[in-house]
Amino acid sequence: MSILVIAATDMEIALLRANNPKEKYLITGVGCATTVYHLTKALLLDKYSLVIQVGIAGAFNKNQLLGETVIVEKDCFADMGLFEKKIITNLFEMGFADADSFPFKKGFLVNSYIDRLGLKEHKIVNGISVNLISDNESYFQQLQSKYNADIESMEGAALHYVCLHEQVPFIQIRGISNYTGERDKSKWKIKEAVESSNFLASDIIQAVQQKKQQ
Repeated sequence: MSILVIAATDMEIALLRANNPKEKYLITGVGCATTVYHLTKALLLDKYSLVIQVGIAGAFNKNQLLGETVIVEKDCFADMGLFEKKIITNLFEMGFADADSFPFKKGFLVNSYIDRLGLKEHKIVNGISVNLISDNESYFQQLQSKYNADIESMEGAALHYVCLHEQVPFIQIRGISNYTGERDKSKWKIKEAVESSNFLASDIIQAVQQKKQQ
């Protein structure tokens, strides 16, 4: 099985790369736009049986512990639309796009491969992807409520969007580095989030490879 591991920055997969040097790795850069471009290009150039995205994320509530790792089942482009009179309105609600037009399901990009890959034993969450990180409490609380989100990242929806279009199985793995709205980096757990997400990714890669050999 040919696996492609992607991340926004090298820091987010440095440990994984050191422990699994034979896998293929791609640094996409930060944000959905650059992730869509580089991932699409990679999938057009080579055939992969699985794409694994590894990175850190912010959690919306204390149900997610700093340093722990989760797997994202559904994601969306949360801030693509209108912010007017302190209300977020997305493209689907504005009538500019169909919320059930492939690859969307009710406006979300849902990973249907989680069951098939045997990942339900892990902590499964809902994610959103944003272009803007904010310390405005009312803004991120509205995002969390609107999309029933557990975490936020800046690239997750891009992974889902591209892989669903290309029909390539994928996994989004996120280590919780901080709580949304907290800009004091001394309260973040980046090192722990990177380590735990890299360890889980390594375990999944080894399990997938072993299953292939059986």
